[in-house]
Amino acid sequence: MSNSPNEPRSDEIEAFEEQVLHNINALGSHSALASLSRKWIEEGVPGKYSYNFTWLGIPIIQYPQDIIALQEIIWRTRPEIIVETGIARGGSLIFFASLMELIGGGGRVIGIDIDIRENNRRRIEAHPLFKRISLVQSSSIASNVIDEVGKITKGKKTMIVLDSDHSHQHVLAELRLYSAFVSLGCYLVVLDTIIEDLPDSMFSNRSWGRGNNPKTAVHEFLAETDNFEIDGSIPSKLLITVAPDGYLVRVKTSSHD
Repeated sequence: MSNSPNEPRSDEIEAFEEQVLHNINALGSHSALASLSRKWIEEGVPGKYSYNFTWLGIPIIQYPQDIIALQEIIWRTRPEIIVETGIARGGSLIFFASLMELIGGGGRVIGIDIDIRENNRRRIEAHPLFKRISLVQSSSIASNVIDEVGKITKGKKTMIVLDSDHSHQHVLAELRLYSAFVSLGCYLVVLDTIIEDLPDSMFSNRSWGRGNNPKTAVHEFLAETDNFEIDGSIPSKLLITVAPDGYLVRVKTSSHD
């Protein structure tokens, strides 16, 4: 893939990109390496590895590999609106807003969380990139929130990132509701699908675990629609990711969307 839709092409660039695709396909079929990657994640989760990083000064609580993948998706697809459910300390919102700023235009980021803590809100609102961000404190599946998101995204190229309550039923409800807002060729990203691939004992104090998590919700959702497909090339090249089977791309539209 090129860095920009408008980047000049050349035989050398195309040859390089073909080599990259070959590399990704080879990595994706390397079962031993995939197993090592899952083991690495399993060992890193108890140490809260994802908590170690910031984006432009704000904790982002994501793996660097997934940050890179999201950057590639956004730069390539150029969404006008990015909606994120579950914002934690706000670093992802700042990350998305920084890419919107680089792309230019009037792109905006909508952050939805049932509990936006006051100290987090203050840091987000004080950031120079807050001008591109709107905060919504509510359940992501509340009918008034869905209505408002529908108004904001109408006629806009839209990407969705789901990272709130990780239980099967909640994520499935989000998928069914928010998928309607995703534009053709854009992504619906479901984070923390890795829960299904980790020992259930790691989530004994949570309302989710094996058999009840974002990945199980993704698979049920995909059984209901052919509008989305898993982009398997992304976890193949990342290897270390919290979102195996979680990068969904819209490949067709329905008449009711």
